[in-house]
Amino acid sequence: MLKRLRTRLGLALIVLALGGLLVWLDPGGPRTVTPDPDARAEEPGHVLHNAELTLFDAQGNIQQGLTTPRLVHTPQTASTQAETPRATLYDSERRVWNATAEVGTLDTNAQALTLSGNARLIAPEEGWQLDTDVLHYDGKTAHAWSDTPVLLQQPPQRMTAQRMDAWLNDEKVRLEENVQGYHPPETQPGQE
Repeated sequence: MLKRLRTRLGLALIVLALGGLLVWLDPGGPRTVTPDPDARAEEPGHVLHNAELTLFDAQGNIQQGLTTPRLVHTPQTASTQAETPRATLYDSERRVWNATAEVGTLDTNAQALTLSGNARLIAPEEGWQLDTDVLHYDGKTAHAWSDTPVLLQQPPQRMTAQRMDAWLNDEKVRLEENVQGYHPPETQPGQE
């Protein structure tokens, strides 16, 4: 009986020694993992559905309005992604300009809006529209531009170019590189 007790005690000591050795080699407890700042920078802080966003200028006037079925805001980068955005832009004389695209990115710090995929800017009062693949807009200066091919039209007139700048406050548009246009002659009443 004493022999059995010594054997069991010996086995218990061996098991405890092996357990201690395993804990010493691999603690296996909770580990402190430092967060990856690059991964955190891409985590959304807010996801909104059927959102309306309004940006104001320093005087409290509405500068930009944006509606979208889905808005994703990432606070670490101050970036806001919008699906199929519909933007309403205001110039210094409070005229309305409408813009749409498949995707929009809004930098709220810089008040910069980038519209990508079938981007369109419309001046309802003047009756013209601009179509391009990527349209950039600086809300602080009311400057829109595209470095991708553009189509500017006010039916029946139309013009194409490789690049465009538009200053909404000054009512100026500049087309650059390979500019081509169609401008039919005006017909006088009674001439046909």
